[in-house]
Formats: sequence, C-alpha cells, structure tokens
Amino acid sequence: MSLALVRPGFDKPWIQMARYKQAEFDDDASSVGSVQLTGTSTPGGPRIRFRMGWSLWQSRTLLERLLLVVVGALLLALLIVSAVLLSRPYTPALLHAEEAYCVTMSCVTAAASVLSLMDETADPCTDFYQYACGGWVRANPIPDSKSMWGTFVKLEQQNQLVIKNVLEQPMSEFKSEAERKAKLYYMSCLDVNDTIETLGPKPMLDLLEKIGGWNITGNFSIKNWSLQKSLETLQNRYNMGGLFTWAVGEDDRDSKKHIIQIDQGGLTLPTRDNYLNGTMDDKVLSAYLEYMTKIGVLLGGEEKNVRTQMKAVIKFETELAKIMSPQEDRRDEEKLYNNMELDLVQAKAPFIDWHAFFSNAMENITRKISKKENVVVYAPEYLEKLNDIIKNYTNTTDGKIILNNYLVWQTVRSMTSYLSKAFRDAYKGLRKALVGSEGGEKPWRYCVTDTNNVIGFAIGAMFVREAFHGNSKPAAENMINQIRTAFKNNLKNLKWMDAETRRAAERKADAITDMIGFPDYILNPAELDQKYKDLEIKEDEYFENNIRVNKYNLKSNLEKLDQPVNKTRWGMTPPTVNAYYTPTKNQIVFPAGILQAPFYDIGHPKSMNYGAMGVVMGHELTHAFDDQGREYDQNGNLHKWWNNQTIEAFKERAQCVVNQYSSYTVDNNHVNGKQTLGENIADNGGLKAAYHAYLEWEQRNPRELPLPGLNFSHKQLFFLSFAQVWCSASTEEAIKLQLEKDPHAPPKFRVIGPLSNLHEFSSEFRCPLGSKMNPLHKCEVW
Repeated sequence: MSLALVRPGFDKPWIQMARYKQAEFDDDASSVGSVQLTGTSTPGGPRIRFRMGWSLWQSRTLLERLLLVVVGALLLALLIVSAVLLSRPYTPALLHAEEAYCVTMSCVTAAASVLSLMDETADPCTDFYQYACGGWVRANPIPDSKSMWGTFVKLEQQNQLVIKNVLEQPMSEFKSEAERKAKLYYMSCLDVNDTIETLGPKPMLDLLEKIGGWNITGNFSIKNWSLQKSLETLQNRYNMGGLFTWAVGEDDRDSKKHIIQIDQGGLTLPTRDNYLNGTMDDKVLSAYLEYMTKIGVLLGGEEKNVRTQMKAVIKFETELAKIMSPQEDRRDEEKLYNNMELDLVQAKAPFIDWHAFFSNAMENITRKISKKENVVVYAPEYLEKLNDIIKNYTNTTDGKIILNNYLVWQTVRSMTSYLSKAFRDAYKGLRKALVGSEGGEKPWRYCVTDTNNVIGFAIGAMFVREAFHGNSKPAAENMINQIRTAFKNNLKNLKWMDAETRRAAERKADAITDMIGFPDYILNPAELDQKYKDLEIKEDEYFENNIRVNKYNLKSNLEKLDQPVNKTRWGMTPPTVNAYYTPTKNQIVFPAGILQAPFYDIGHPKSMNYGAMGVVMGHELTHAFDDQGREYDQNGNLHKWWNNQTIEAFKERAQCVVNQYSSYTVDNNHVNGKQTLGENIADNGGLKAAYHAYLEWEQRNPRELPLPGLNFSHKQLFFLSFAQVWCSASTEEAIKLQLEKDPHAPPKFRVIGPLSNLHEFSSEFRCPLGSKMNPLHKCEVW
C-alpha cells in the first residue's frame, strides 16, 4: 500500500505481465499510500558550483572560505524570511525578544518555507488545509504540461535532474555494464540520431506482420486466426495485455512461495465508469475514438473504415467493463482469493485451453505445467461472464475480426509512445479529456522517467552515489522504531480489541521489517550486472528495446514460479518519491527518493521531520492493520486471526471512516469513502502514531529552539509540516479522475480528515468543539 497513487501491496495489477510503467493517465500523480527521506537540506538536488573572483577567494584560508559561505547563506536565508515577514500583517505577539531562536541555515530556510506556503487570513479551525497551503496554491499555478502539481511532483523533478546529470556523463564514468545499458536506453529514448523520426510507423508495421496482421490496416486474414493462438502470441511472447491479466506472484495464503495468479482486466481507459457513464458523444469516449482513429490512419488505414472498426472495439471494451467488479467491491482479500486447479478454471471459462495457454507461456523457461497445477483466481465470476461474451463473438466472422482488432489494439496502443512524434501527438486529445492537460514535458524528463521504469535499479545506483547521504538511514530506522512503539502503546487504549487479538497485533507490529534507501546489491557492479544480464539494449533501437524489455520482464516473472519468495526484494526503484507496505512480506519500504526535504532534513527541527516523514512512516505501518492489511498475519499469510467480536467492532469503526470521507465533495462530486478506506485508515493511524512518537521524543530530549519569525510551538509545527507536504493543485478533470479510480482521497481531505479526528490537534490550535476542524463526533480506528 502506498502513500500515493501506486499501491504495490494490494493492487492486483501487479498480476499484469507487462513491465511496470506508471499508468499513462497517472503521470502527474502524487503518492503516499504506497509511500515513496534524506540527511541534508537538498540532498537530491543539483550540485551548484559557484565561481568567485580569483584574487579575493584564493587568498582566503580554508576556514575563512567556509565561514564566508555559511555567513552568506545565512544572510540570504534571513533576507528570504524578512521578505516574507514584511509581506505579512503586523502581529505584535509574533516575536519575543527574550527568547533565543534557531538561526542555522536549515532553520531559517525552514521558517521561510513554512510562512511562504501559508494563508494566514484563513481560520485554522475552519479549514486547516487552506491555512497551511493557501499561499502555496496562489503562488504555484499548474504548469501547462501537468494536470497535478505539488510537493511530490516537485521533488520528483528534482530527482530527475540528478539522474539526467549522471546519465549524461561519458560511458567511462559508469561503474557497471548495467549502468551503461541505462545510458544507452536513455539515448535511444532521446533519439539523438533521429532514428525514431526516420523510421516512422515501420517498427509497428513490422510487429503487426509478426503477430498475424490487423484488419484496421487491411493486412489480416481470418482464415488461420484463432483466439488461442492470438492470446499466446501477444501475452506469452510479447507480454501484452487483453481480456484478462495474469502473472506469477506471492501466494497470499502461503507467502513463502510463488503461484500463478489470474484476474480481470483488458480496458484501455483508466476506469470502467469511463465506458459505463457515457455515450459516444461523451468527451472522453469521443476523444478515445479520435485517438484510436488517428493511430489507425497513421498505420495505413482508411479513416472512415478505421473509425467504424474502432467503434466496435469500444463497444467490446464496454461489454468487458460491465462484467468487471468495481475496485470498491474488491477490498476483502479473503473473498477475492480463490485457489483452484487449472482444470477447474477450464470448466469455468472454456473460451481457451488454459493448460495449453500456460504450457505455451512456460516455454520461456522450459518448465512443464499440469492440468492439476494450482492457480489463484481473483475474479472467477468475471471469467465465467467473459466466456459468454467470447462465445457470442467467436460464432461469426465479424465477431472474430472484432476480437482480433481489440487484442491487437491493446498491443498497438501500448507501443505507440515508442514511435515518431505524430504517434505521440495523437494521444494529446485523449489526455486532455482525461486529465485536463495535453502533457508536453521536456523530452529529457520523459526519458529519465522511462529509463527509470525500464532499468531502475541501475539508475538507482547512480542516484544513490550522487544524492543519498548515509546518515539518513540510521536516523530513519530510529524514527520508524519510535513510531512502531507509539503504535503498539496505543493498542492498550483500544477497548474494542480483545486481549488475544491485541497481543497478536503487537506481535505483527514487532514483525514488520523495514527497508530504507536502496537494496545493497545495486552498489555491487557484478550483482547489478547479473540482474540485467539477459536484457539487451541498443542505442538506435528504442522500439525494439521496449519489445526486448517486455520479453525480459516476462521471463524474469516466470522464473520466480519455483523459487522461494525473496522477502527483501524491492518493488520500487531508489529514486522514487513514494513508499509502500507489502502485506505478504509484512514489510515497509522507503526509497531514497523520498528521504529528502521537505519530508526529511537532518537540519530541520524534529517536530517538522516527525510531522512530514514520521507520518509517512506511520501511514505505511498502519497499512498492516487497515481493512485489507489486517487480514494478513505477522508472517504475511492471509487467514482469519482476529476474534469475531473484534472484527465486528473494527468494521463498525471503519464504517465511521467511510461515512466521514464520503461526505467530502469536490465540485459536487463525492469522495468514495469505501474505495479510499484503506488509505484513510492509514492516514489517520499514521498521524496519531507519529505525533505520539514525537511527544515521547520531546520528553526525552532537550528543548529545541523555536524557528525565527514564527509564532508556533513545535507541536503546532508538527501539524503544519504534516499538512504542507500535501500542498497541491489539480485540474478539474484530474480531480474527477482521481475520485473515480484512486484509492487515496484528494490531498485536501488527507489533511483535514485525519486532523479533525485528532483531539491533540484541536487542543494545540484551540479549535472550539463543534468547529469544522473539531467536530463533535470523531472517527477513530487505531
């Protein structure tokens, strides 16, 4: 589960075989639901070198030079604070002359940052998000290329710049062959030799010929076509999607081993509602049809004919959408898990020969599979209904053509971003309809992200050497342990838990392992090279590189089938600005990318670090006990380990959270309290655990000096720091899409929801009982 829009823990899209790339429609997403710290003020930022006059500078001693740099930096920071203060209304009680202040560079810049983000005209007891973030929203319009803009995206862009600088070094500077492959892939993406533009549609046309042709472009014969052959070619050879998803993953009930998993899938648009709530005149569906038509024409189809055939593909996808279960109804892991032998899958859904299908897939690793092989099916009803749909289509020649058009379209649309500019531009209209922005970020930024998605642990090695400071790791581990202790201590206060379940929950909390920064092997060139030894990358073959990447990921996934689960395997790359909890590993992970300011800065007051990064840590830890995480025991196995009465008491408190968040609206659209339940429980529990861990730290340590220019106690700074990592802005379209598909509530409600449930917040900001931020009725799970 993650801080953001990506949830490596429970989202079954990890079942999909295609290599993980952030979804086309999520490229601006922020996180902390899967959550993705650092030791210095800007450890992930670019290294800036100053040039000064030779005679003055060179004549200084080393100590003098250091003093000049520090004094200069402090003066600059003080000027920033002064400018902010002068722009604020005069507040006589703001400063107390008799009190000492922290005037280090980190403290002064932190104070300036807090002030610059705030809207002091807002009432903190009415809308704390506006109070904490109103200044940021005013000063940060959404860039034209983005649909969302906030702390996560800005830090991600900072990390991108670090990666760009290392990728542009000469080949001789890289420590491993894997890193050199990363540079070659980056260069192929940038198209430094104009190969992509020169080739135009040719790479895709060559691929279409290899997979049996496409009626859209007129080079298809139905005579030798079969659904079985098409699925085996596209899914098992090229690792593409369509109709359903499958992969090798950890067995929820026996998390030490891997098992084949099958789930629903096959839509192009991001939500089933995109199909069910509109007509062909709907903005999104009409933009989707236009996009499909443009791609078909670019590949040689006649426009009118392409449009007609693509309408039939949309109609077929709509039929798939109708039989899919909405995400909000897929939160009970016990009900989702269906372990069955392959021949039972065959009986439920005989539209293909499942044994032959998986036997074909196993040819990638020369493994045999029997009809008695156990697999986990997460959507058996979907497969049964899919069988009925397929039966109707395979009864006619036209139906078979539509099926092939649909399956090939799933391949074509996933590969168009590796073709020339005309193909990439075709997507802009659909993107505009979905998220309110056509995109258009600088090519190097896109290519950094793409390279990180493809060969991210080689990128991670470069990023860690350049930007990650070792003192962050022990500090982060210490903070996690303090938050774990605070969470466990609070269990004793929960009267709704029976004693036996409480003791089991304490054992599970103790068993949660943490991974911080990066996996050690990436700094060992031999081990890193071993990971990517079977991946071939060539500088002028961007499209073909991605075909090879798909095949490499398919084989890597299949090879896990008979291997024991590696409980230390990372699911996010080191530069990622996010974090996550994995239930089958009972593990929380914090990549180096998020261990940086504003989440964590060793020079910041502890109140700010606990408020930002501490809450992230508490959030991930609490995921082990949300509505899904609680179903897994301390060893990561799915089974019932709670007392029945305690389960009912939990559900009652969880329903309070569902009702609370369902009452929040954006532009008259309600938050889906059921869909966002897990993240909301984690937000609330994480805030509480981090705050109590900070109180415990405060009691055991000398008093920290206040920040200059601020009339806030450190307890108040904790809450401001928590809120300000969520300062962000979104287009109307992006917010609407988020409400439809995201397991996280919009940023504003991730602030006001947890704070309004916490008595200590209302006490610190003296919010009257009954005010919006201090309601009479509060929800509390953990």
